[in-house]
Amino acid sequence: MAVLADSDTRWKWGALTARRLTSGAGRADTPGAGAPRAEISGLLLRGRATPTPRQLAEVGDVGIDTDRVREVTAVEFLHTVRDEGYDLVVLALVGGAVQAVLHGLAALRMPARPVVVTGYVGVVYEKLADGLLLRHGADVVLANSRHDADRFRAVYDGVGADSSAVTEAALPFLGGAPHRPEPGRDTVVFAAQPSVPASRADRTYLLRRLVEHARLHPKREVLLKLRSKPGEHTTHIEELPYQRLAERLPGGLPPNFRLVYGHMGEVLDRTDLLVTVSSTAALESLHRRIPTAVLTDLGVRETLGNHHFIGSGLLTSWDHLDGGAHPQPDAQWLAGQGVAADGTYDTAYDTARAKVTALLAADRLPAPAPYYTPATAPGYLPGILARHHLAPDGHPLPGALAPRETGRVRGAVREAVRDAARGAYRHGVQRVAPVIRRMGEL
Repeated sequence: MAVLADSDTRWKWGALTARRLTSGAGRADTPGAGAPRAEISGLLLRGRATPTPRQLAEVGDVGIDTDRVREVTAVEFLHTVRDEGYDLVVLALVGGAVQAVLHGLAALRMPARPVVVTGYVGVVYEKLADGLLLRHGADVVLANSRHDADRFRAVYDGVGADSSAVTEAALPFLGGAPHRPEPGRDTVVFAAQPSVPASRADRTYLLRRLVEHARLHPKREVLLKLRSKPGEHTTHIEELPYQRLAERLPGGLPPNFRLVYGHMGEVLDRTDLLVTVSSTAALESLHRRIPTAVLTDLGVRETLGNHHFIGSGLLTSWDHLDGGAHPQPDAQWLAGQGVAADGTYDTAYDTARAKVTALLAADRLPAPAPYYTPATAPGYLPGILARHHLAPDGHPLPGALAPRETGRVRGAVREAVRDAARGAYRHGVQRVAPVIRRMGEL
Protein backbone atom coordinates (compact mmCIF):
# COMPACT_ATOMS: atom_id res chain seq x y z
CA MET A 1 0.00 0.00 0.00
CA ALA A 2 1.16 3.54 -0.68
CA VAL A 3 0.13 7.03 0.37
CA LEU A 4 0.99 9.93 -1.93
CA ALA A 5 0.51 13.39 -0.37
CA ASP A 6 1.39 16.93 -1.40
CA SER A 7 1.19 18.86 1.90
CA ASP A 8 1.41 18.32 5.65
CA THR A 9 -2.33 18.28 6.23
CA ARG A 10 -2.97 15.95 3.30
CA TRP A 11 -0.18 13.71 4.54
CA LYS A 12 -1.97 13.48 7.88
CA TRP A 13 -5.31 12.74 6.18
CA GLY A 14 -3.84 10.21 3.75
CA ALA A 15 -1.77 8.28 6.27
CA LEU A 16 -4.55 8.04 8.84
CA THR A 17 -7.08 7.14 6.13
CA ALA A 18 -4.82 4.30 5.02
CA ARG A 19 -4.63 3.09 8.60
CA ARG A 20 -8.38 3.18 9.07
CA LEU A 21 -8.96 1.29 5.82
CA THR A 22 -6.63 -1.51 6.88
CA SER A 23 -7.34 -1.76 10.61
CA GLY A 24 -10.28 -2.58 12.80
CA ALA A 25 -12.78 -0.17 14.24
CA GLY A 26 -11.72 2.69 16.45
CA ARG A 27 -8.87 5.15 16.33
CA ALA A 28 -6.21 4.77 13.67
CA ASP A 29 -3.47 4.37 16.27
CA THR A 30 -5.34 1.58 18.04
CA PRO A 31 -6.31 -1.04 15.44
CA GLY A 32 -9.00 -3.54 16.30
CA ALA A 33 -8.15 -6.72 18.15
CA GLY A 34 -5.91 -8.89 16.03
CA ALA A 35 -5.85 -6.41 13.13
CA PRO A 36 -2.33 -6.29 11.68
CA ARG A 37 -0.74 -2.96 10.80
CA ALA A 38 -0.34 -3.09 7.03
CA GLU A 39 2.95 -1.97 5.55
CA ILE A 40 2.51 1.48 4.05
CA SER A 41 4.96 3.29 1.79
CA GLY A 42 4.93 7.05 2.26
CA LEU A 43 5.61 9.30 -0.71
CA LEU A 44 5.44 13.09 -1.06
CA LEU A 45 4.61 14.76 -4.35
CA ARG A 46 7.29 17.34 -4.99
CA GLY A 47 5.93 20.88 -5.18
CA ARG A 48 5.52 24.19 -3.40
CA ALA A 49 3.84 22.69 -0.31
CA THR A 50 5.98 19.57 0.14
CA PRO A 51 6.20 19.25 3.95
CA THR A 52 9.48 19.70 5.77
CA PRO A 53 10.77 17.07 8.25
CA ARG A 54 9.58 19.34 11.09
CA GLN A 55 6.07 19.45 9.67
CA LEU A 56 5.99 15.68 9.23
CA ALA A 57 7.13 15.18 12.81
CA GLU A 58 4.54 17.65 14.10
CA VAL A 59 1.70 15.71 12.51
CA GLY A 60 2.33 12.99 15.09
CA ASP A 61 2.38 9.23 14.85
CA VAL A 62 0.51 8.10 11.75
CA GLY A 63 2.02 4.64 11.63
CA ILE A 64 4.57 5.38 8.90
CA ASP A 65 8.29 5.80 9.47
CA THR A 66 8.90 9.38 8.31
CA ASP A 67 12.62 8.67 7.88
CA ARG A 68 11.68 6.41 4.97
CA VAL A 69 9.27 8.85 3.31
CA ARG A 70 10.62 10.06 -0.03
CA GLU A 71 9.80 12.77 -2.52
CA VAL A 72 8.71 11.91 -6.04
CA THR A 73 7.29 13.57 -9.11
CA ALA A 74 4.01 12.30 -10.55
CA VAL A 75 5.91 10.43 -13.27
CA GLU A 76 8.28 8.88 -10.73
CA PHE A 77 5.29 7.81 -8.66
CA LEU A 78 3.73 6.06 -11.66
CA HIS A 79 6.98 4.18 -12.27
CA THR A 80 7.06 3.25 -8.58
CA VAL A 81 3.50 1.88 -8.75
CA ARG A 82 4.43 -0.20 -11.78
CA ASP A 83 7.67 -1.50 -10.26
CA GLU A 84 6.57 -2.13 -6.66
CA GLY A 85 3.09 -3.49 -7.31
CA TYR A 86 1.01 -1.78 -4.62
CA ASP A 87 -2.44 -3.24 -4.03
CA LEU A 88 -3.91 -0.02 -2.62
CA VAL A 89 -3.02 3.64 -3.22
CA VAL A 90 -4.38 6.58 -1.21
CA LEU A 91 -4.08 9.84 -3.15
CA ALA A 92 -4.01 12.71 -0.63
CA LEU A 93 -3.58 15.37 -3.27
CA VAL A 94 -5.09 18.48 -4.78
CA GLY A 95 -7.66 17.65 -7.47
CA GLY A 96 -5.45 18.31 -10.49
CA ALA A 97 -2.76 15.97 -9.19
CA VAL A 98 -5.34 13.24 -8.55
CA GLN A 99 -6.56 13.59 -12.13
CA ALA A 100 -3.01 13.35 -13.48
CA VAL A 101 -2.26 10.18 -11.51
CA LEU A 102 -5.53 8.58 -12.62
CA HIS A 103 -4.76 9.19 -16.29
CA GLY A 104 -1.20 8.04 -15.74
CA LEU A 105 -2.38 4.79 -14.15
CA ALA A 106 -4.79 4.19 -17.02
CA ALA A 107 -1.93 4.65 -19.51
CA LEU A 108 0.23 2.07 -17.69
CA ARG A 109 -2.21 -0.69 -18.65
CA MET A 110 -1.04 -2.86 -15.77
CA PRO A 111 -2.32 -6.44 -15.64
CA ALA A 112 -3.21 -5.84 -11.97
CA ARG A 113 -3.55 -2.23 -10.90
CA PRO A 114 -4.00 -0.94 -7.34
CA VAL A 115 -7.28 0.15 -5.82
CA VAL A 116 -7.31 3.97 -5.77
CA VAL A 117 -8.81 5.92 -2.87
CA THR A 118 -9.01 9.71 -2.57
CA GLY A 119 -11.02 12.39 -0.80
CA TYR A 120 -10.82 15.73 0.98
CA VAL A 121 -8.75 16.74 4.00
CA GLY A 122 -11.49 18.80 5.62
CA VAL A 123 -14.47 21.07 5.07
CA VAL A 124 -15.33 21.41 1.36
CA TYR A 125 -16.44 25.01 1.05
CA GLU A 126 -15.12 26.02 -2.37
CA LYS A 127 -14.58 24.57 -5.85
CA LEU A 128 -16.98 21.74 -5.11
CA ALA A 129 -17.71 20.78 -8.73
CA ASP A 130 -14.16 21.42 -9.95
CA GLY A 131 -12.50 19.43 -7.18
CA LEU A 132 -14.95 16.54 -7.40
CA LEU A 133 -14.74 16.12 -11.16
CA LEU A 134 -10.95 16.15 -10.95
CA ARG A 135 -11.19 13.28 -8.46
CA HIS A 136 -13.66 11.29 -10.57
CA GLY A 137 -12.19 8.02 -11.77
CA ALA A 138 -10.89 6.88 -8.39
CA ASP A 139 -12.40 3.63 -7.10
CA VAL A 140 -13.37 5.25 -3.81
CA VAL A 141 -14.05 8.97 -3.25
CA LEU A 142 -14.40 9.41 0.49
CA ALA A 143 -16.89 11.91 1.90
CA ASN A 144 -16.29 13.12 5.45
CA SER A 145 -19.99 13.28 6.31
CA ARG A 146 -23.48 12.41 5.13
CA HIS A 147 -23.87 16.03 4.06
CA ASP A 148 -20.80 15.79 1.82
CA ALA A 149 -21.77 12.38 0.44
CA ASP A 150 -25.13 13.75 -0.71
CA ARG A 151 -23.47 16.78 -2.33
CA PHE A 152 -20.81 14.66 -4.04
CA ARG A 153 -23.35 12.27 -5.57
CA ALA A 154 -25.50 15.17 -6.76
CA VAL A 155 -22.54 16.67 -8.65
CA TYR A 156 -21.60 13.39 -10.33
CA ASP A 157 -25.19 12.48 -11.17
CA GLY A 158 -25.78 15.98 -12.46
CA VAL A 159 -23.10 15.70 -15.15
CA GLY A 160 -23.91 12.11 -16.01
CA ALA A 161 -20.87 10.64 -14.27
CA ASP A 162 -20.89 7.41 -12.25
CA SER A 163 -21.36 8.31 -8.57
CA SER A 164 -20.92 4.81 -7.12
CA ALA A 165 -17.38 5.61 -5.91
CA VAL A 166 -18.69 8.16 -3.38
CA THR A 167 -18.50 6.57 0.06
CA GLU A 168 -19.51 8.15 3.35
CA ALA A 169 -16.88 8.00 6.09
CA ALA A 170 -15.53 10.68 8.44
CA LEU A 171 -12.42 12.73 9.01
CA PRO A 172 -9.78 10.14 9.94
CA PHE A 173 -8.10 12.27 12.62
CA LEU A 174 -11.04 12.82 14.95
CA GLY A 175 -10.46 11.45 18.41
CA GLY A 176 -9.20 12.32 21.83
CA ALA A 177 -10.90 12.43 25.19
CA PRO A 178 -14.17 14.36 25.56
CA HIS A 179 -13.80 17.84 27.01
CA ARG A 180 -13.75 18.02 30.79
CA PRO A 181 -13.32 21.39 32.50
CA GLU A 182 -10.50 21.49 35.02
CA PRO A 183 -10.51 23.75 38.07
CA GLY A 184 -8.25 26.73 37.50
CA ARG A 185 -7.89 26.13 33.75
CA ASP A 186 -9.38 28.61 31.30
CA THR A 187 -7.84 28.34 27.83
CA VAL A 188 -9.05 29.93 24.61
CA VAL A 189 -7.46 28.76 21.35
CA PHE A 190 -7.76 30.55 18.03
CA ALA A 191 -7.15 28.10 15.17
CA ALA A 192 -5.45 30.14 12.45
CA GLN A 193 -5.70 29.32 8.76
CA PRO A 194 -3.00 29.99 6.15
CA SER A 195 -5.22 31.69 3.58
CA VAL A 196 -8.44 32.63 5.40
CA PRO A 197 -8.77 35.54 5.60
CA ALA A 198 -6.32 36.61 2.93
CA SER A 199 -5.83 40.36 3.34
CA ARG A 200 -3.41 42.03 5.73
CA ALA A 201 -6.18 44.22 7.15
CA ASP A 202 -8.43 41.27 7.97
CA ARG A 203 -5.66 39.16 9.48
CA THR A 204 -4.42 42.10 11.55
CA TYR A 205 -7.99 42.71 12.76
CA LEU A 206 -8.38 39.10 13.94
CA LEU A 207 -5.01 39.16 15.66
CA ARG A 208 -5.81 42.49 17.35
CA ARG A 209 -9.16 41.22 18.64
CA LEU A 210 -7.52 38.04 19.94
CA VAL A 211 -4.90 40.08 21.80
CA GLU A 212 -7.56 42.45 23.14
CA HIS A 213 -9.51 39.42 24.38
CA ALA A 214 -6.40 38.32 26.27
CA ARG A 215 -6.09 41.76 27.86
CA LEU A 216 -9.78 41.77 28.83
CA HIS A 217 -9.36 38.40 30.54
CA PRO A 218 -5.90 38.46 32.16
CA LYS A 219 -6.52 35.18 34.04
CA ARG A 220 -7.41 33.36 30.83
CA GLU A 221 -4.71 31.67 28.73
CA VAL A 222 -5.11 32.74 25.09
CA LEU A 223 -3.31 30.72 22.44
CA LEU A 224 -2.86 31.40 18.74
CA LYS A 225 -2.50 27.94 17.16
CA LEU A 226 -0.38 28.21 14.00
CA ARG A 227 -0.08 25.64 11.24
CA SER A 228 3.42 26.43 9.99
CA LYS A 229 6.46 28.58 10.60
CA PRO A 230 7.44 31.43 8.24
CA GLY A 231 8.94 29.99 5.07
CA GLU A 232 7.04 26.70 5.37
CA HIS A 233 3.96 25.97 3.32
CA THR A 234 0.94 23.88 4.10
CA THR A 235 -2.11 22.97 1.99
CA HIS A 236 -2.75 26.66 1.25
CA ILE A 237 -0.28 29.50 0.68
CA GLU A 238 0.29 31.79 3.65
CA GLU A 239 1.68 35.09 2.41
CA LEU A 240 1.07 37.04 5.63
CA PRO A 241 2.09 34.87 8.60
CA TYR A 242 0.55 35.84 11.91
CA GLN A 243 4.02 35.62 13.46
CA ARG A 244 5.15 38.58 11.36
CA LEU A 245 1.98 40.55 12.07
CA ALA A 246 2.36 39.93 15.81
CA GLU A 247 5.85 41.42 15.76
CA ARG A 248 4.38 44.70 14.48
CA LEU A 249 1.35 44.88 16.76
CA PRO A 250 1.30 48.17 18.73
CA GLY A 251 1.70 47.65 22.46
CA GLY A 252 3.21 44.21 22.14
CA LEU A 253 1.64 40.97 23.40
CA PRO A 254 0.20 40.45 26.90
CA PRO A 255 1.79 37.79 29.17
CA ASN A 256 -1.23 35.48 28.94
CA PHE A 257 -1.04 35.34 25.11
CA ARG A 258 1.15 32.82 23.31
CA LEU A 259 1.81 31.50 19.81
CA VAL A 260 1.82 27.70 19.73
CA TYR A 261 2.55 24.97 17.20
CA GLY A 262 2.29 21.21 17.47
CA HIS A 263 -0.29 18.50 17.02
CA MET A 264 -3.82 19.91 17.04
CA GLY A 265 -5.07 17.05 19.19
CA GLU A 266 -2.57 17.87 21.92
CA VAL A 267 -3.61 21.53 21.88
CA LEU A 268 -7.27 20.53 22.12
CA ASP A 269 -6.45 18.46 25.21
CA ARG A 270 -6.18 21.73 27.13
CA THR A 271 -8.72 23.84 25.23
CA ASP A 272 -11.85 25.21 26.89
CA LEU A 273 -13.02 27.33 23.93
CA LEU A 274 -11.97 26.89 20.29
CA VAL A 275 -12.39 29.95 18.07
CA THR A 276 -11.90 30.01 14.30
CA VAL A 277 -13.13 31.48 11.05
CA SER A 278 -13.70 28.17 9.27
CA SER A 279 -10.89 25.75 10.17
CA THR A 280 -11.47 22.00 10.15
CA ALA A 281 -10.21 22.22 13.73
CA ALA A 282 -13.78 23.24 14.59
CA LEU A 283 -14.96 19.73 13.66
CA GLU A 284 -12.21 18.16 15.76
CA SER A 285 -13.25 20.37 18.65
CA LEU A 286 -16.96 19.58 18.26
CA HIS A 287 -16.19 15.86 18.13
CA ARG A 288 -14.69 16.21 21.60
CA ARG A 289 -17.60 18.40 22.80
CA ILE A 290 -15.32 21.38 23.34
CA PRO A 291 -17.17 24.73 23.23
CA THR A 292 -16.59 26.07 19.73
CA ALA A 293 -17.16 29.44 18.07
CA VAL A 294 -17.11 30.41 14.38
CA LEU A 295 -16.51 34.12 13.83
CA THR A 296 -18.80 36.42 11.86
CA ASP A 297 -16.69 39.57 12.38
CA LEU A 298 -15.63 39.64 8.73
CA GLY A 299 -19.03 38.58 7.47
CA VAL A 300 -20.49 35.19 6.63
CA ARG A 301 -19.04 34.68 3.17
CA GLU A 302 -18.18 31.88 0.79
CA THR A 303 -14.63 33.20 0.43
CA LEU A 304 -14.15 32.75 4.18
CA GLY A 305 -15.73 29.33 4.33
CA ASN A 306 -17.75 30.15 7.44
CA HIS A 307 -20.94 29.90 5.38
CA HIS A 308 -20.48 26.14 5.84
CA PHE A 309 -21.51 26.63 9.48
CA ILE A 310 -24.88 28.25 8.72
CA GLY A 311 -27.41 26.40 10.86
CA SER A 312 -24.75 25.11 13.25
CA GLY A 313 -25.54 27.48 16.10
CA LEU A 314 -21.82 28.31 16.30
CA LEU A 315 -21.73 31.65 14.46
CA THR A 316 -20.82 34.54 16.75
CA SER A 317 -18.50 37.55 17.04
CA TRP A 318 -15.61 38.68 19.20
CA ASP A 319 -17.93 41.20 20.89
CA HIS A 320 -20.09 38.35 22.16
CA LEU A 321 -17.11 36.21 23.13
CA ASP A 322 -15.57 39.12 25.01
CA GLY A 323 -18.80 39.29 26.99
CA GLY A 324 -18.59 35.62 27.96
CA ALA A 325 -20.93 34.02 25.40
CA HIS A 326 -20.38 30.36 24.42
CA PRO A 327 -22.35 29.21 21.33
CA GLN A 328 -24.38 26.00 21.61
CA PRO A 329 -24.16 23.64 18.61
CA ASP A 330 -27.30 22.49 16.85
CA ALA A 331 -27.69 18.71 17.28
CA GLN A 332 -29.32 18.15 13.88
CA TRP A 333 -26.56 20.07 12.09
CA LEU A 334 -23.89 18.08 13.94
CA ALA A 335 -25.52 14.79 12.94
CA GLY A 336 -25.04 15.56 9.25
CA GLN A 337 -21.45 16.76 9.49
CA GLY A 338 -19.58 13.58 10.41
CA VAL A 339 -18.66 14.92 13.84
CA ALA A 340 -19.95 11.71 15.43
CA ALA A 341 -19.88 13.01 19.00
CA ASP A 342 -22.65 10.47 19.71
CA GLY A 343 -20.23 7.53 19.65
CA THR A 344 -20.83 6.34 16.07
CA TYR A 345 -17.30 7.26 15.01
CA ASP A 346 -15.99 3.75 15.72
CA THR A 347 -18.03 2.44 12.78
CA ALA A 348 -17.57 5.41 10.44
CA TYR A 349 -15.12 3.57 8.19
CA ASP A 350 -16.87 0.20 8.08
CA THR A 351 -18.54 0.83 4.71
CA ALA A 352 -15.37 2.18 3.12
CA ARG A 353 -13.33 -0.71 4.51
CA ALA A 354 -15.81 -3.24 3.12
CA LYS A 355 -15.77 -1.57 -0.30
CA VAL A 356 -11.97 -1.59 -0.44
CA THR A 357 -11.88 -5.23 0.66
CA ALA A 358 -14.28 -6.19 -2.13
CA LEU A 359 -12.24 -4.29 -4.73
CA LEU A 360 -9.03 -5.96 -3.56
CA ALA A 361 -10.69 -9.36 -3.97
CA ALA A 362 -11.74 -8.68 -7.56
CA ASP A 363 -9.99 -10.75 -10.24
CA ARG A 364 -9.18 -7.71 -12.34
CA LEU A 365 -10.03 -4.02 -12.08
CA PRO A 366 -10.79 -2.03 -15.21
CA ALA A 367 -8.56 0.93 -16.04
CA PRO A 368 -9.53 4.16 -14.26
CA ALA A 369 -12.19 6.01 -16.27
CA PRO A 370 -12.22 9.69 -15.21
CA TYR A 371 -15.04 11.96 -16.34
CA TYR A 372 -12.51 14.27 -17.96
CA THR A 373 -11.00 12.91 -21.17
CA PRO A 374 -9.43 14.51 -24.26
CA ALA A 375 -12.92 14.26 -25.76
CA THR A 376 -14.97 15.72 -22.88
CA ALA A 377 -12.54 18.45 -21.76
CA PRO A 378 -10.07 19.09 -24.62
CA GLY A 379 -9.43 22.66 -23.50
CA TYR A 380 -8.88 21.82 -19.82
CA LEU A 381 -7.43 18.36 -19.32
CA PRO A 382 -4.19 18.68 -21.36
CA GLY A 383 -3.05 21.64 -19.26
CA ILE A 384 -3.68 19.77 -16.00
CA LEU A 385 -1.72 16.75 -17.20
CA ALA A 386 1.10 18.87 -18.61
CA ARG A 387 1.71 20.41 -15.17
CA HIS A 388 2.69 16.93 -14.08
CA HIS A 389 4.67 16.22 -17.26
CA LEU A 390 2.06 13.93 -18.77
CA ALA A 391 0.74 14.00 -22.33
CA PRO A 392 -3.02 14.16 -23.02
CA ASP A 393 -3.07 10.35 -23.28
CA GLY A 394 -1.53 9.98 -19.81
CA HIS A 395 1.93 8.90 -20.95
CA PRO A 396 5.01 10.80 -19.69
CA LEU A 397 6.17 13.66 -21.87
CA PRO A 398 9.64 13.31 -23.43
CA GLY A 399 12.32 14.01 -20.84
CA ALA A 400 9.88 13.80 -17.92
CA LEU A 401 11.92 11.13 -16.18
CA ALA A 402 15.70 11.48 -16.27
CA PRO A 403 17.62 8.22 -16.64
CA ARG A 404 18.95 6.88 -13.36
CA GLU A 405 22.65 7.51 -12.77
CA THR A 406 24.82 4.47 -12.10
CA GLY A 407 27.36 4.35 -9.31
CA ARG A 408 27.36 5.90 -5.86
CA VAL A 409 29.27 9.03 -6.84
CA ARG A 410 27.02 9.86 -9.79
CA GLY A 411 23.94 9.11 -7.74
CA ALA A 412 25.12 11.36 -4.91
CA VAL A 413 25.94 14.20 -7.31
CA ARG A 414 22.59 13.86 -9.03
CA GLU A 415 20.75 13.92 -5.69
CA ALA A 416 22.73 16.98 -4.53
CA VAL A 417 21.83 18.82 -7.73
CA ARG A 418 18.18 17.87 -7.32
CA ASP A 419 18.20 19.04 -3.68
CA ALA A 420 19.63 22.39 -4.75
CA ALA A 421 17.00 22.71 -7.45
CA ARG A 422 14.24 21.89 -4.97
CA GLY A 423 15.57 24.50 -2.58
CA ALA A 424 15.66 27.14 -5.29
CA TYR A 425 12.15 26.25 -6.41
CA ARG A 426 10.72 26.45 -2.91
CA HIS A 427 12.46 29.74 -2.24
CA GLY A 428 10.92 31.10 -5.42
CA VAL A 429 7.34 30.04 -4.69
CA GLN A 430 7.43 30.64 -0.94
CA ARG A 431 9.43 33.85 -0.67
CA VAL A 432 9.90 35.63 -4.01
CA ALA A 433 6.53 35.02 -5.64
CA PRO A 434 4.44 36.43 -2.73
CA VAL A 435 6.55 39.61 -2.71
CA ILE A 436 6.05 40.06 -6.45
CA ARG A 437 2.29 39.53 -6.09
CA ARG A 438 2.07 42.10 -3.29
CA MET A 439 4.10 44.60 -5.34
CA GLY A 440 1.70 44.10 -8.23
CA GLU A 441 -1.23 45.05 -5.97
CA LEU A 442 0.27 48.42 -5.01
